[in-house]
Amino acid sequence: MSEAILRNQVIQKAWEDPGFKQRLLTDPKAALQEVLGIQLPDDITLKTVEEGSNEFYLVIPPSPASGVMKTDLTTLSTW
Repeated sequence: MSEAILRNQVIQKAWEDPGFKQRLLTDPKAALQEVLGIQLPDDITLKTVEEGSNEFYLVIPPSPASGVMKTDLTTLSTW
């Protein structure tokens, strides 16, 4: 499953299930484990924020020059 498909499934579930949405906002790793069976490694930090109608979040990944690479989620055996 691609990262984009997973992201869309999580968003759809949050829109449809207020309890899941609240759990996703307060403890995102536990929410993914409980509802979708997805277990992230302990060294991965997951943050969930809810955009408002007048807000937009832009996430800036590490610079390729920094030597820090984003984990390829498709290679994680727990996905």
